[in-house]
Amino acid sequence: MSENLTLDDLVVPLCALRLLAVDFGHLPAPSVSISPIYPDRLELSLHSGLPGFEAWREALAIVPEDVNYRVQSDGRTCVLRSTAVYAGAELELIGYGDVAVPVSVEGGAA
Repeated sequence: MSENLTLDDLVVPLCALRLLAVDFGHLPAPSVSISPIYPDRLELSLHSGLPGFEAWREALAIVPEDVNYRVQSDGRTCVLRSTAVYAGAELELIGYGDVAVPVSVEGGAA
């Protein structure tokens, strides 16, 4: 990260976000994050269950094998995470959902 980054330095993820809005405006609205810490990354987070994550995953042609799964919050929340390249940006797609039956989490996993 550079202390001297400007908004112009975030043009890659900002342009990707603009294209996503045009191409996939019908999909569920995610939380969006762009940060000068990772100036080429665009993060889309879906916090209202996994169907929204799946809709975005399919639209972005991310294969299920490229999705990482884990649980957190004492086994009550599942997290799906994947990355892809979209319009030159590293796109990180994250989905949070409830686990139907809490999973026993061992070894300090969070």
